[in-house]
Amino acid sequence: MTELGPSGVIVIDKPAGTTSHGVVGQLRRIMGTRKVGHAGTLDPMATGVLVVGVGRATRLLGHLALHDKDYSATIRLGSSTVTDDREGEVISIASERSLGMVSAADIRGAIDLLTGEIDQVPTAVSAIKVDGKRAHALVRAGEDVELAPRRVMVERFELQLIKQEASWIDLDVDITCSTGTYVRALARDLGARLGVGGHLTRLRRTRVGAWSLASAVSCDVVELAPDPTSLLMGLGECAAASFPIITVGQEHMAWIVNGRPLDDILPSPVAQPTAVLDPLGGLVALVGPSERGTAYLAVFTA
Repeated sequence: MTELGPSGVIVIDKPAGTTSHGVVGQLRRIMGTRKVGHAGTLDPMATGVLVVGVGRATRLLGHLALHDKDYSATIRLGSSTVTDDREGEVISIASERSLGMVSAADIRGAIDLLTGEIDQVPTAVSAIKVDGKRAHALVRAGEDVELAPRRVMVERFELQLIKQEASWIDLDVDITCSTGTYVRALARDLGARLGVGGHLTRLRRTRVGAWSLASAVSCDVVELAPDPTSLLMGLGECAAASFPIITVGQEHMAWIVNGRPLDDILPSPVAQPTAVLDPLGGLVALVGPSERGTAYLAVFTA
């Protein structure tokens, strides 16, 4: 059965002070549908690129969230907080003497050690589940939470500016990292390596995969648009920008709709999530590798 209502992807420039779920709630009202979701949560403090799917596009979100991301951030050295960002309770403060001994060379050396493939312990105030409960809920309830380290890739960790006062050092940095990387944890670990503590005071996500701030709009723009659904990017265009593509003929549409084996119609097994498009550029399916060859991840044609 064909799904009714608008479908597509829109990139929102999330403002500070609202949750990613809050943005979803606003767009549900504007678009007139409950079927809205986002790819990759941003904390209330953070701003920037939030990829939002509407209608059938929500089925793409889990795969879009797996793309690498760019951030612009400010890390404050000299104190640590329970949340690893400015919104948490301060739990340690370094002496001015200790901060005065931290040089630019020390900072760059510590950044180098946090660049590349690293094992990172996620920030305790996260959505990771521990015994069925969210870690952030346990921390706020006063419980001690220990999370296992995860292997992540910090492809780029560039120091742009150092601002130093007696009681703190602020670092403006640009970061490119894999999904699952916590920039707050990078701030925490950088401060720990330098022996003075650290936390995040600013975070702006500038890119998720193919989507950057250049293609983002504010919720206010969507609210005021005469036809907000006209701002949605079609499924085919979104998929083509985000994944490798394979185009199939019209004769194979029923084949895919009925879930018949893909290896009989695709030129070769795929090595990563791949969009299957029809001759007009419409999204037919998203497919990916499996032990038995190419498998369906989602079918979009009806």
